[in-house]
This record gives sequence, structure tokens and C-alpha cells, in this order.
Amino acid sequence: MSEENKQKKSRYSDEELLEFKEIIEVKLERAKKDYQLLKSTLSHEDSNDIQDTSPTFKVLEEGANTLSREHTGRLAQRQLKFISHLEAALVRIENKTYGICRQTGSLISKERLKAVPHATLCIEAKINQ
Repeated sequence: MSEENKQKKSRYSDEELLEFKEIIEVKLERAKKDYQLLKSTLSHEDSNDIQDTSPTFKVLEEGANTLSREHTGRLAQRQLKFISHLEAALVRIENKTYGICRQTGSLISKERLKAVPHATLCIEAKINQ
């Protein structure tokens, strides 16, 4: 699409929005599975049995487990935020405002939206942020 056509076009067509919706739904499903995996990892890490190990190893292992739980917890929080952004993108699709830069009002390139489907800024606005 030429720059001139992009300027005239104020939003993506319903067909294009449907295409983006399918991409987002696939990413959302995968993100939710990843989140559940992280969540189950957090809830099952406490069940590691270290009762019969020596006290020194027990302290070291508990410290490592704490760091691992904190890291997994941060990953889970990031995944939840990603899910939230994808769900918001689906709402924008329903409202037919998806793909419009919230700063410039111009269309975000298809390439960018395919790479980052929850993007709300065009590349120019993101760079100048």
C-alpha cells in the first residue's frame, strides 16, 4: 500500500480486522496456556521434597527455589499483562479502532501489527516516545 493510500485510509477493512483477530486469538490461546503452565509451576514448586537432604543443601536449595519462584512469578505477571493487552486489542477490533495509532491517528503498518498484534503506536510514535 502506498503512503498516499495509507493517508486516505482511516481504518482497516472488516476483512483485514478479521485477519488480525485470528492472529490475536491464536496468540491469546498460546499465552493463556503459557500462563497456566507458569501458574502451575508456582503452585507445585512448594512440593519439592528436600526433607532428607543435609541441612546445608537444604538451605541452598530453598534459596534457589525462592529465586526460581520469584523469577517464575515475574514471568507469570508479564504473561498476564500480555494477555490483557491481547484482549484489549480484540476489543479495539470489535470497536473498529484496531490498528490506529493512539498518538498520531494514522494507521499502524500491517507488518508491525503482525509482529506485535497488541501495538497501539506506529513505529514513528514509538521511536519518539
